[in-house]
Amino acid sequence: MAKKAAKKAPSRAQHTAAANGEIPVVGAREDCPCGSGRRYKACHGREAAHAVQELVQRPFDGLPGEGDWVALRELVPAATVPLTLTGAALTGANGEVPAVTLATVLPMAWPAMRRQDGSILLGLQTQTASGDASRDLGDALVQALAVEPGTPVPPRRPATDAPRLQDLLDLSAPFEPVVHTGFEYWLEDADSATGEVAASLEQANAEVIPTVKLTSVDSAYWCSVPDRNHLRWVMPHAEDTLLDALARLVAAGESSLGEGTRLVGSFRAHGLAVPVWDLPSAMTAADCEKPAAAFQERLAGALAQTEPLTPQQRKSRADLVNRQVTIG
Repeated sequence: MAKKAAKKAPSRAQHTAAANGEIPVVGAREDCPCGSGRRYKACHGREAAHAVQELVQRPFDGLPGEGDWVALRELVPAATVPLTLTGAALTGANGEVPAVTLATVLPMAWPAMRRQDGSILLGLQTQTASGDASRDLGDALVQALAVEPGTPVPPRRPATDAPRLQDLLDLSAPFEPVVHTGFEYWLEDADSATGEVAASLEQANAEVIPTVKLTSVDSAYWCSVPDRNHLRWVMPHAEDTLLDALARLVAAGESSLGEGTRLVGSFRAHGLAVPVWDLPSAMTAADCEKPAAAFQERLAGALAQTEPLTPQQRKSRADLVNRQVTIG
């Protein structure tokens, strides 16, 4: 008869984390580091699993510029947005009112970092541990408000009652992304970067896909890839309603943005649909402005129609659904 394996005692690091109120993740069948004597899966692991299962389909719903939040999270390589905090959020800022900037991505994929001058960068393109991107970001922001200047915020699983962005941000403030050609915003003085820092920055910049935000419509982003350009447009409409409207336009031959362009499908990201057009390589972001505004008018008319789809429109809709991909 095989001998039972001896139970593995929690490590000193696990004991320390537990004493500080942070329960580290261990194997499901190991003793829980909290010291309860129960297995992790029956103790704090149950809460962690529950948190992961509660996936929030639209984590940025209720925030100004929801479409731009989605675009910056999934589509745009380098962009920043100044954020305005509520008074409640600033209770953890040691009496200071730091400048807070949302950034698409930070060095080492940090969730947030506090610069030497006390300002905060909050990283949007980070892994979600709780199933709610807004809660993960809110937790990272709270941590950044409490750490010393010059400190990055490491990833962690937030508590189930941790504040969400909707609890921390001034919802009356505008959300106005600035798209960058590179990641110089990582540094307080990018011109003074030398050695490994300069090399790392140069390498990151070399991989950036040129991207421009359109001004004639909301949440639409032109980007350039080898041999072609794309327009990716995050739309706020209910998915089924939007697909019906797009199908009407496709069947009527009114879904393009001009000669040589084609609506090729859509993404589904964080609860919103993102139609994508192929564009000729010579078509710039500026060239997209008028066609996009004209398409928005046609789309508004199609969205207002309520009669059942025709057989041709149903075929167009099925084709759009077959080419839809879920991201984020």
